[in-house]
Amino acid sequence: MERVEGGFANRVYRHDTEQGSFAVKELNLADRRWPYYVDDVFRFERAAFAAGVPMPEPVSADRNVLVHRWVEGEKVPEAPVAAAYGFEVGEILARIHALDVEWPHGAVDEPTADDWPELAEQALKTGQPWADELASRVETFLAIARYVDTCERPGPVVLTHKDIQPWNLLARDGRPVVLDWELSGLLDLSGELGSTALSLAKGPGLDDIEPAIFRAVLDGYAAGGGTLPPSGPSWFVYLVGGWLGHTRWNILRCLAGVEASTGPDLALSQESALNGVRGLPELYERLPDLATLLP
Repeated sequence: MERVEGGFANRVYRHDTEQGSFAVKELNLADRRWPYYVDDVFRFERAAFAAGVPMPEPVSADRNVLVHRWVEGEKVPEAPVAAAYGFEVGEILARIHALDVEWPHGAVDEPTADDWPELAEQALKTGQPWADELASRVETFLAIARYVDTCERPGPVVLTHKDIQPWNLLARDGRPVVLDWELSGLLDLSGELGSTALSLAKGPGLDDIEPAIFRAVLDGYAAGGGTLPPSGPSWFVYLVGGWLGHTRWNILRCLAGVEASTGPDLALSQESALNGVRGLPELYERLPDLATLLP
């Protein structure tokens, strides 16, 4: 098997056989941030694939390894997508939310940690390259954690992918293919729509957001039979909370200073930690501006 570069949480390999090519994902079990309901996620994936959602065919799954048919396609850059691509992603979301799949678990709310002062202190002691920046923004990170904890999520709650972002999409003949379903579960609809639409409408920062692309995702969702929820701060809280938890997780891996046998390489964790330390305060401060994108 040949390892494929990337993977923010797990490691992926390509395996070419006489029966075809497969994507083999080695799951990171050592420090997982969320429960992974392997059988239920696999059943959900199979239902989505059978319903025609564009995605790799799920082949097998256990608690250690996932196998899917390999799908050729172009990586989606972190830049505003074409309007037609965003529209189709919205339609795909509506199709996913309309699936009739039993889900025996409640919504998973990752606890919002408030140990940012301690993390900043440890980062300074261990000489992390982003330590000074984190220490200077501790109060902002505490404010972000309070926002995530207290923001009202009015619903409805849907069974969904939960992580349709550029790095979990391919473009095949200019059309979307949805990858990486391990986070699947219940989620407030506004949180998923806001996270997906914003990620497809912007570049690496927040200075080149294209409102027309944001709206194209929502138009596609409505065209696919979905009903848009009311506007409000809940549209972006899932995005902020997810990035906050991901940043903290990578900070902990950096503080440990050990090249783990599973999950991202230490260098990728360093990059992710730095991106979060710099990007999260900007995102939080720009939330009032982002509200103007909502319908």
